[in-house]
Amino acid sequence: MATRKRGELFTVLETSAETDKDTVCDAASFPLNLSADVKWLEIPFRKPDREGEEGAEDEEGEDGEEGFESETAAAAADIATRVSAGSCKVILATDSEIKQEDSDDAYDASGCPENTANDSDIDFSDLEEEPADLSGAIAELDEDCTSPSFWGEPDQPITVEEFTASSGPQHTLGAEADARDYFRLLFPDSLFEHMVEQTNKYAIYRQRRSGKADPHWRPTDLREMQAYIGLNVLMGINQLPDYGMYWATDIFIGNAGFKKTMTARRFEKLNQNIHLCDREAEPARGQPGYDGLYKIRPLLEVVQAKMWEAYAPNRCLTVDEGAIAVKGRFSATQYMPSKPIKRGLKVWMLCDSKSGYCHRADIHVGRAGEDAGGTGFRVVTSLVRGLEGRHHHIFSDSFFTSVPLAQRLLEQGLYVCGTTQQSRQGFPDALKLKNVGRLAPGEFFQCQHGNLLATVLRDTKVVSCLSSNAAPGIVGISQGKQRDGAAGGVPRPLPLLLYQEHMRGVDLCDQLRECYQVGRPCKKWWRYFLWFYLNICIVDAFIVLRESRGGAPPPGFGGKQFTQRHFRVRLARQLIGDYQGARGVERASRKRHADSPVEYGHRLERMSERSRRCRNCTNKGLRHESVFGCKICNVHLCRGGCFAEFHK
Repeated sequence: MATRKRGELFTVLETSAETDKDTVCDAASFPLNLSADVKWLEIPFRKPDREGEEGAEDEEGEDGEEGFESETAAAAADIATRVSAGSCKVILATDSEIKQEDSDDAYDASGCPENTANDSDIDFSDLEEEPADLSGAIAELDEDCTSPSFWGEPDQPITVEEFTASSGPQHTLGAEADARDYFRLLFPDSLFEHMVEQTNKYAIYRQRRSGKADPHWRPTDLREMQAYIGLNVLMGINQLPDYGMYWATDIFIGNAGFKKTMTARRFEKLNQNIHLCDREAEPARGQPGYDGLYKIRPLLEVVQAKMWEAYAPNRCLTVDEGAIAVKGRFSATQYMPSKPIKRGLKVWMLCDSKSGYCHRADIHVGRAGEDAGGTGFRVVTSLVRGLEGRHHHIFSDSFFTSVPLAQRLLEQGLYVCGTTQQSRQGFPDALKLKNVGRLAPGEFFQCQHGNLLATVLRDTKVVSCLSSNAAPGIVGISQGKQRDGAAGGVPRPLPLLLYQEHMRGVDLCDQLRECYQVGRPCKKWWRYFLWFYLNICIVDAFIVLRESRGGAPPPGFGGKQFTQRHFRVRLARQLIGDYQGARGVERASRKRHADSPVEYGHRLERMSERSRRCRNCTNKGLRHESVFGCKICNVHLCRGGCFAEFHK
């Protein structure tokens, strides 16, 4: 390894995979709730001798390089001896007292083990509004992170308070509770009743605006609305290109359960008129009280509150962006190259790092040129509101993480860990690439200010990290293979290991949500958010059921493993129940037409030039085709008795 001018930087902590193979200690010595294949090595802090290094740099040739390598090998041998003898010490501080413990003891200050115990603000930035000015909020921080004297050498103990708050499902459901009961925790019946009321109002509003009545519409009710939602849930499991295919007469395509529940025409009418707000009372753009999310505001107020109440957050939480796939052109659509869904609607999500439970999901509609640092500060502080003083660990990516954010969360009793951008305000100049230079794989530099620890590491690429819950100088080596195929992994400092282990909550939630979509593509942007929050409620209800029952299935389940698919099918069946209202009404209507079909507009006439199967013969298991039929019923019928027989 080539020598470098280390006197200009803070402490240099550098290792190599070959050295670490012989100097690792057991993973059990550092129970950080990380993968079992992580091995640990403590690199003791050693201040560089500026004069000695400058003298060594004056010497040219291979002697200086060989001397450095021999010095590193000697230091590594000394570390290996100390580790094998059990004499390594880890300095940590908990409960405001600095303690010194052996490496064999539990390292509570750095890990994020899950606790065994078991007003959401919607951020909406309208496209014509200016982004909020956060300079005042950031300026309120006690210390100026841009000061040259802010960062120092990584030789200070960190203070991480113990997480003691209750966490996990919060409900009083008994052992006999089923999928519908858990879903009701997130999506109550009062919300269904509100949807019924506003859907009926909107149907009248549409007819009044068009100036003509809709002969195929009748007011809906609670049971029908629940059945309609249940059918939409089933469509995410049994996916077909067009929703009309569920009512196809082809026995290989059509679904008997859908036909039994309601007709295709009734389902289409509910699709047209479903609504969540009173359109007649909606303020116009520019008027007082205008709300860009007015169409889904009632849904947000109920669901966001229920999501927060049904499950108390665990110790480790993830903040990240989620994407909603859309079809069509909407001004709010965002391009997200790092997401599986490259283009769609963006939401900010706060999820549990272990289970993937979504505690909050705020809608983002903003400008492409927004300052990422200010937006990330505002989003995270909004999502974690209500967690102050509980000592949670927040993991976020480089879009959110910054020094002002870490300072603010520390003031609120929260800890942060995540990758960051070197151009962010307060990031130490000593760790920027122009000063660090080219790093070898596994080599990293660190700077510290109290609990704040800045790290720059070269893995497959250069990664910058900022944390307030990890001690400096601890290196973990994950089992893997080198590029040449040899066994061994690249060493990583503790902040990066914690980030890799716990920065997965939103991704896990997205995986559960994307397995089975709810709803169909449409031309109305707010419908996508309706189906998104409905899908999130299903995922959260499944997680609450799974953790409440300890992995045991609900009563009456006969399978080996109760998966999300089983939960969704069970929930849809319970939402639909024995509802057959729409088809019963249509059959009664056909009986009224039997005496005189022509009186109600039903008549036998030519339907098309091409003959198609007679519906009446098909119902009897026969195959006859005809170009005639009833345009009111939109079916082909044979000339003869099929017309009268069908309308009976």
